[in-house]
Amino acid sequence: MAAMTMLDYINQEQETLTKILNDYDFSSDHKLAKMNTVTILATGSSYNACLSAKLAFERIADVSIVIEEPYNFNHYGRLISGTDTIIGVSQSGKSASTIDAMKKFSDRNIQQLVLTSDLESPIAQVVDQVLDLNMGIETVGFVTKGFSATLLQLMLLAIKVGISKNLIDEQRLSELTQELQEAISQIETVINKSNAFFEQHENLLKLGGRFVALGYGPNWGTAKEFETKFTETVRRPSQGFELEAYMHGPYLEADWAHTLFFIETPSVNQSRSQALAEYMDSYVGKVLKITTDKSSDKDVLGLDVTLSECFSPLLLIIPFQLLAYRTAAAKGIDLSKRIFDDFDSVLKSKI
Repeated sequence: MAAMTMLDYINQEQETLTKILNDYDFSSDHKLAKMNTVTILATGSSYNACLSAKLAFERIADVSIVIEEPYNFNHYGRLISGTDTIIGVSQSGKSASTIDAMKKFSDRNIQQLVLTSDLESPIAQVVDQVLDLNMGIETVGFVTKGFSATLLQLMLLAIKVGISKNLIDEQRLSELTQELQEAISQIETVINKSNAFFEQHENLLKLGGRFVALGYGPNWGTAKEFETKFTETVRRPSQGFELEAYMHGPYLEADWAHTLFFIETPSVNQSRSQALAEYMDSYVGKVLKITTDKSSDKDVLGLDVTLSECFSPLLLIIPFQLLAYRTAAAKGIDLSKRIFDDFDSVLKSKI
């Protein structure tokens, strides 16, 4: 049996996310009703998924969230006064820094939850509440399905918290789940559009020397996951910025070798994104856009979906997952061949 690839997992996302949504238990939980000030500990793609879900979580569950890199937090951080909940996120359940950080607060009167895909993993042994990502084990290191499953699970947890706090009634629950269901049903179409977009720009992406993605709101997280995926797979300088942050210095390095991706969804910030894209067009090699809007422009991947900004990362991340995989293949990079094979054992980044 052939080994699974990134593409295999991308193609499983619609089925997997549908199952996660259908299986989810939205019943009220008195412990979750106490959630108000939350620290999330996550790194890598898990961090990016939390950043993408932060807006939805805060608005739906009426909480304040701080996301921390666990290694730095262990050595230099401190909890915000009044923190009542810590959520650890580790798809593999083997992230050493996240495990250590969760252990650090095990003897305090703070609610601890862990999201993981492996209920027998080391991180599942250090807390009382373990939430199954319900996606199975993803064997490819360059996670795609796991990112999307984490993102959805955080959104669903927010809804459950909202229900537990009596903020969401049955009608609102129906509206939220229907919107998510409709978004998930579009994943296969988004994959097909992304494939067509790649084929139209294959030479550009194959020869690209520097890739930058710009997003705003929850799609700052999408831009950061673009950075992670392109760095891991395409292995060319790649970076994701929050839209406004890019305007405060990083734009000064722009030149003909840069390919800029603008991530857009209807928002008060969209016009600012469009103005920046228009300005940068004459200074970089290429400006491309990925948007939830409809578009006939060949340089714009218009998904043509109706989706709230809070939930938009669920679909806007998929083109970047697909583009990362196909660009790496076009460059002749064999992602099935492990590199830095002794990295985890030497640096002890995973248990």
